[in-house]
Amino acid sequence: MRWRDLRRSSNVEDRRDESPSVRRGGGIKLGGVGLVLVMVASLIFGVDPTQVLSLLGGGSTATAPQQTQQRADFVAAVLGDTEDTWSQLFQAQGGQYARPKLVLFHDAAQSACGFASAAVGPFYCPGDRQVYLDLSFFQELSQRFGAPGDFARAYVIAHEIGHHVQNLTGISAKVQAQRRQLPEAQGNALSVLVELQADCLAGVWGHYAQRRGVLEPGDIEAAMKAASAIGDDRLQRQARGYVTPDSFTHGTSEQRMRWFSRGLKTGDVKECNTFVAQRP
Repeated sequence: MRWRDLRRSSNVEDRRDESPSVRRGGGIKLGGVGLVLVMVASLIFGVDPTQVLSLLGGGSTATAPQQTQQRADFVAAVLGDTEDTWSQLFQAQGGQYARPKLVLFHDAAQSACGFASAAVGPFYCPGDRQVYLDLSFFQELSQRFGAPGDFARAYVIAHEIGHHVQNLTGISAKVQAQRRQLPEAQGNALSVLVELQADCLAGVWGHYAQRRGVLEPGDIEAAMKAASAIGDDRLQRQARGYVTPDSFTHGTSEQRMRWFSRGLKTGDVKECNTFVAQRP
């Protein structure tokens, strides 16, 4: 994915310094003063500062400032491209796209939807119209879920932006009102349709990114692999060896790949109506 050629969004807010100071990997989160002290100590003792940061970060150079900044730049670039795409699509329908803010956090975040840890993964909060993302999820996506690559990461961001589109169009509010009147199993089934539609909307963005020449060979396969890796059936089977469909909230691997593919191929928001009868 040629993300370095994309326009960076200015709607990215970095709250990582406001997060808990202890990293999940057992290392210590350093603020600006801490980084200065590391650099000074490195000069005095002749030690590579990246090695010190690696030790403090739990033994991995993945938390080094340069790579962290690169990931933040990547997020801003993908967000900027989704802004351009959805602004054009809304304008074509006589509307105006309200650009969301994307909040970077570490370990945990407070949103209008409540307090959430990084364990829940990236999420969108309709209450404040913001996407929340812990950058360490990208590493987890690659290592735990076996879905590396820039476009796999871009798919995750585009999926959350799909929820923002649902919020702007009133779909989220209608679904929440319906869920409050349904038993748990039926409510979960409704959540699956919401998530699959967000997958399809992510595919719509991917369609236009592909037309603009942003994608490279292997990008689509990477996104499909990510969609498959985070299907409810696959996650449940990995966690406990069996699946319980009534508890699904995001859809199976096959469903997620299918709906993402539908949006990617058509580029048509109307094709993302998961709430009608299931299509082949």
